[in-house]
Parts: sequence; C-alpha cells; structure tokens
Amino acid sequence: MRNVFMVAEKPSLALSLAQILSQKSCKSRKGSNGACSVHEWEGKFLGQDVLFKMTSVCGHVMSLDFPEKYKSWGKVDPVELFSCPTEKKEANPKLRIPAHLSREAKGATYVVLWLDCDKEGENICFEVLDRIKPVLKRPAMKEQVIFRAKFSAITEIDILKAMDNLTEPNENESKSVDARKELDLRIGCAFTRFQTKFFRDKYRSSDSTLISYGPCQTPTLGLCVTRHDAIQNFIPEPFWVLQPIIEVSESCQLSLEWERIRSSDREAALEFQNLIQNEKKGKSCELFQERKVKTTTSSVKYRRTYESSK
Repeated sequence: MRNVFMVAEKPSLALSLAQILSQKSCKSRKGSNGACSVHEWEGKFLGQDVLFKMTSVCGHVMSLDFPEKYKSWGKVDPVELFSCPTEKKEANPKLRIPAHLSREAKGATYVVLWLDCDKEGENICFEVLDRIKPVLKRPAMKEQVIFRAKFSAITEIDILKAMDNLTEPNENESKSVDARKELDLRIGCAFTRFQTKFFRDKYRSSDSTLISYGPCQTPTLGLCVTRHDAIQNFIPEPFWVLQPIIEVSESCQLSLEWERIRSSDREAALEFQNLIQNEKKGKSCELFQERKVKTTTSSVKYRRTYESSK
C-alpha cells in the first residue's frame, strides 16, 4: 500500500485537517520530536488504496543567518555584510523539525502540502520539500507526486474541495520570500551595526546598547510616531448627536441612530431636534438581518433586506 505524507503549518491545524479528511477515523500518536503529532488513516488517493499520514511543522523550518566569522562586530566591516555568504539554519533547533519530517516521510510515495495559502506558506512548502525529498520513493516516469492544497477556511466543504482540486507549490513565490529574507538580513544587520557604533562613538554618554534598524521595523516605527504626534497635537471640538428613543409598545423601546451621525453645528442639531421631538408616528422604510461567517482570513457578512412600510 502506498503512503501519502501530508504536512500542515501547525499541530492544531494538522489535527483538524486529519479529522475532516478521515471523517474522524484517524489514529493519532506523538511524533519523534514530541511537539508535532502524527495522524494516520486509510483511504483513497488518485483511485488507489493508500495510507494517509498527516503531521505538521511549527512555522518556518529554516532561518537565514551569517556564518560565525561574520558575527563579530569588531572584526567585520558592516559593508561586508552586503556581499558575504549566508547559510540556512534550523529555525528552532529544540523542536528538531527537520529530523521529524525526514523520519515520518521515509518511504512515502506522494506528498500533499497543507501550509497557509500565502507567500510565507509557499516558502515553508519548499523548506519541507528540501528536508523530505531524499527519503521519498522515486516516482515512476513523470508521475506527479508533490501536491499543494489551497484552502481559505477550516470547514468540511473547503477542505474536501481543496483535496479534490490539488495543485503544485509555487516556486517563484517561495523564491520571492527567500529574496525578502536575505534583504532583511543584510540591510538590517549592516545598518544596525553601523548606526549603533556611530552613535556610541559620537555620543559617549548614550546608554543605548543597541540601535536597531530594519526594512520593515523602521517604516512601521515612523507610522507609530506620526500617529502619536497626531494624537498629541489633536485639538478636540464639540459636536452634537441626535439619539431619539421611540416607544414601540409599553414594554419595548428602540434607540435610533442618526444617519448623519453627528453635527459640529449646534444650531443645526437643535433644528433637527425640534423637527422630531413632537412627532407621534414614524415610518419603517427598511428592515434587514445579517449573518456573519468567520473564515481563516476574513469575516464575511451576508445582508438580507426586506422592504416594509408601517
């Protein structure tokens, strides 16, 4: 019987997927690293009887770093960091994820990747493949053995649909993440070292041990500072709000919201108040109800409208 090895991005997701795909018939056990469980069941794949094996990683499998000889601030000019070699290391050595993947994937015929459906997830797909390809069975001829599942919600409908419409992992998206990681590493480390040493030498009294810089961190800090300045310089202005309360019955009252929301013109607000405060009847122009469906990426609202008048 052939094996199908499947990988999710985190242990809880692996369990949810296994329960849906196996119709809650999977058997679970602890993985070799103690952090990622393995769920197994028998079923059909590509028209043949197979043994499914579902496990997970815990985010990125590998991280990017400089070799040891480039980690000395005193011996390495920051400019060298733009051209020196880099190397990949285990993202979390304590979890032993690469060893866990190699052990569980050994002898598998097919691979189905259930990583998150974004560029980072695509990058993790290829981190997983780099670990397990040496231990997979060799494919017959040009048979496709690597598959990618695309899904947007952890529901039975979405997961079964993804299983029926498997694609291939996108290597270009993965490479774009590799490029971004390398830029972040080189730019961040080079400028952090440069400006930390510069300000230490220029302002001896400074007690800052590290002045960090990052391609994402610094612009984000700029946004935070801009927002902070706007809050500090904000000058409050008075405004007026109308909030009528109507009696539907002796035991039911409704608080209405003004479509205009508020007015900075006191006289205009008072004029609207005078127009409505003595009214005895109202007209309902529209009734609606909303149903919210929560997915992994967003909250979708469905609005049903009823026209009525009374």
